[in-house]
Amino acid sequence: MRAVPTILHLDMDAFFAAAEQASKPSLRGKAVVVGGLGPRGVVSTASYEARRFGVHSAMPMAQARRLAPNAAYLVPRFGLYRDISEQVMELLGALSPLVEPLSLDEAFVDLEAGGTASDEASARAAGRRLRAQIREVTGLTGSVGLATCKMLAKIASEEAKPDGLVLIPAGRERERIAPMPVRTLPGVGPATADHLRRGGITTVGEIAEAGSDELVRLLGKAHGTALHAMSLAHDERPVVAERDTKSVSVEDTFDVDIHDRVRVRMEVGRLAERCVQRLRAADRSGRTVVLKIRRYDFSTLTRSETLRGPTDDPAVVREAAARLLESVDTTGGVRLLGVGVSGLADFTQEDLFAQAHVHADGVVEEEELTAEPIGVGPEGEGGMSTGGEAHEPVAAEEPLRIWAAGKDVRHVEFGHGWVQGSGLGRVTVRFETPDSAPGRVRTFRTEDPDLVPAEPLPLVAAAQTPASGRPEEGGQEAATGSKEEPGAPTAV
Repeated sequence: MRAVPTILHLDMDAFFAAAEQASKPSLRGKAVVVGGLGPRGVVSTASYEARRFGVHSAMPMAQARRLAPNAAYLVPRFGLYRDISEQVMELLGALSPLVEPLSLDEAFVDLEAGGTASDEASARAAGRRLRAQIREVTGLTGSVGLATCKMLAKIASEEAKPDGLVLIPAGRERERIAPMPVRTLPGVGPATADHLRRGGITTVGEIAEAGSDELVRLLGKAHGTALHAMSLAHDERPVVAERDTKSVSVEDTFDVDIHDRVRVRMEVGRLAERCVQRLRAADRSGRTVVLKIRRYDFSTLTRSETLRGPTDDPAVVREAAARLLESVDTTGGVRLLGVGVSGLADFTQEDLFAQAHVHADGVVEEEELTAEPIGVGPEGEGGMSTGGEAHEPVAAEEPLRIWAAGKDVRHVEFGHGWVQGSGLGRVTVRFETPDSAPGRVRTFRTEDPDLVPAEPLPLVAAAQTPASGRPEEGGQEAATGSKEEPGAPTAV
């Protein structure tokens, strides 16, 4: 624990949804939900306007539609989010050499290591300056927490949402977190919270009072000891600038179970190509190819094949994944497929000839694919958790659909726009750009040769207002003196 709150945690506000609002003028101030749009899709991010209806991350998309039927439902555009994330991470890098990204929209910064802050006043000033720079550069908003350790900084940024700053002063850590519910602490999910509740423990302060022995009795040695330490505000983890990526993987959940074996092989090949694209984007190669299959009955199988050396050759990965598929029975139907590469390295072994190494008994090893993918994991919005690289959200990336809602298009006559919806051989497009007024809507035949997919346009921050509206309760928080807002008194 430090003597000064110089650990900063930044969490962008409703990041994916806010980016969509910023790039689509007609959606600013309106309910926006980003995620998988099929029957099995889940919410990745909901704007604050949508959250007022009860929509939240990881919720089934069908339930979200029932709660907020008039919201805009869009597929994610990870390329745009990565571009914005790079701008934000560059701003963080100017504060300190020790920046630990947790996801596309979330990171820790050690202000002391960068010589940026040495006391509460300078730490608070750095947080204010960062928020202003993010708004100026991206047009979006972020919430900042400052504390003496990483755990408390993250708790503070959560209190600061949306678009605020909270600083937990040194010496007041235990006092600050004691009345909070047990689920405030990292690692306390619904099951652990329920177990603690049955033991008469509902707040962080009650965990501290229970003592280490009681926590060990309730939760086991490892979990109980760690949880008791956290309740005392003990967290000695340093900010780590780089962490090794364990694997790169992609997966898709299908709207309807796939029974056609030819279609399954085709999807596996497509996933292998996407996986290699991410591998190359990270300047890495890998030695072990992993295939993940979730069948119609929700049983999940993983198969892996270890090559003789690391590769980033799409043909090698594709052929290895195809061989792994041959060992799995998919007769009953497949609801999810995934391809990953682990055993990563920063070089390639050229002389592979797509040959794989199997174990001495001739059986390909079965193992669980546990490492998170590069380029998504729980976003701050529901969860990406590896560090040192870009991540995407827990929800699987939407399968390639030319006219998926939210995707960018360009028309020969009307210019840039985005898909509002499609069906029955028609596609509806709203033509607008980040720096234009809300645009007009037009409908075309899906095969219209003048309408083609396009890349997202960069945001024009100077032309934007904050993308996400502030909930009414934000003002109530500010009144308690726990949160700093533009023009508000300094938080303490």
